[in-house]
Amino acid sequence: MSRSLIYLVAGARPNFMKIAPIVRALQARADRFEFRIIHTGQHYDREMSDVFFDELGIPKPDYHLEAGGGSHATQTAKIMVAFEEICQKARPDCVLVVGDVNSTLACSIDAKKLDIPVAHVEAGLRSGDMRMPEEINRLVTDSISDWFFCTEPAGVDNLLKEGKRQDAVFHVGHVMVDNLLYQRDKLDASDKAGMETEALKAKYPKYGVVTLHRPSNVDDEANLRGIAGALKQIAVDLPLIFPVHPRTRGNLEKFGLDLGPNVVLTKPQSYMEFLNLWKDAALIMTDSGGLQEETTALGIPCLTLRENTERPVTLDEGSNVLVGTDPARILEEAAKVLAGQGKQGRRPVLWDGKAAERIVADLDRLLPA
Repeated sequence: MSRSLIYLVAGARPNFMKIAPIVRALQARADRFEFRIIHTGQHYDREMSDVFFDELGIPKPDYHLEAGGGSHATQTAKIMVAFEEICQKARPDCVLVVGDVNSTLACSIDAKKLDIPVAHVEAGLRSGDMRMPEEINRLVTDSISDWFFCTEPAGVDNLLKEGKRQDAVFHVGHVMVDNLLYQRDKLDASDKAGMETEALKAKYPKYGVVTLHRPSNVDDEANLRGIAGALKQIAVDLPLIFPVHPRTRGNLEKFGLDLGPNVVLTKPQSYMEFLNLWKDAALIMTDSGGLQEETTALGIPCLTLRENTERPVTLDEGSNVLVGTDPARILEEAAKVLAGQGKQGRRPVLWDGKAAERIVADLDRLLPA
């Protein structure tokens, strides 16, 4: 029996976290599948070395498209031109894309125009906010994909409302949680003595963690000033460790914002360093999409500093609270957590570390042998 060839597309570091469990699941079915990892180069990361892929338990990418930066249009176009050439040289049986970045959009369009089936992992998520480039990428990718692998029931509902066939939509759980549980087990079994975040945890036995990177929060002086004031006040009672995105650090300096002595600014952390930090935090405040889900998976109180979320299961079932950017609301919800009255969540159904296995089992049925 000939094996089906699958192209796994990833454009940024979080994408590799999402394809890592799929790679392991495909490796376990080497009798049925072969795969190639396509690194579009959407985000260049000098730390993305052999060690990073060893850490994830996956081989280095087979192709580097080296798209680089530029405007959304420029970047998407570069990826499309390079990926089309690869597909024409060695045509896969399926192109699998994850998430909602420009690489997701570009490669799904290429594949569809070449009549190659497209599978979208993390399909159906909707924020309803068309100002978000990610929302546009989600909508366009889902409009042309053939198979949809959803992380939560809301994703399934959104796709069915949009007219997708029920037999093409699969609620499988979340590969990001697969990766989280895999990496947490590796971390628990490792020697953490040399980790920078281990030293921080020793210095601050009880602490919170902050991440901020969205332009609507960090480029808008009024929003960033309000959030900074709330963080400074919370840190009086709970020291906060803040791995600062370069864009955010630049704007803190530009706007002359002082977070006070109890907000500890650090450089951005690697995946394992950051996991070692946040998994034991008393509270997390973030505008990240993925961290909303990861905190829900581990049951850690999370305040999301956004006006909307495309991940409603973290609110309905998980430990996440959507607080927006109003300082009074941020302070109110943080006070509840510090008083032991924070939201108690649970891990959503199918967030059990086996989503990738379900995806591969479905692909086994969907792709002709």
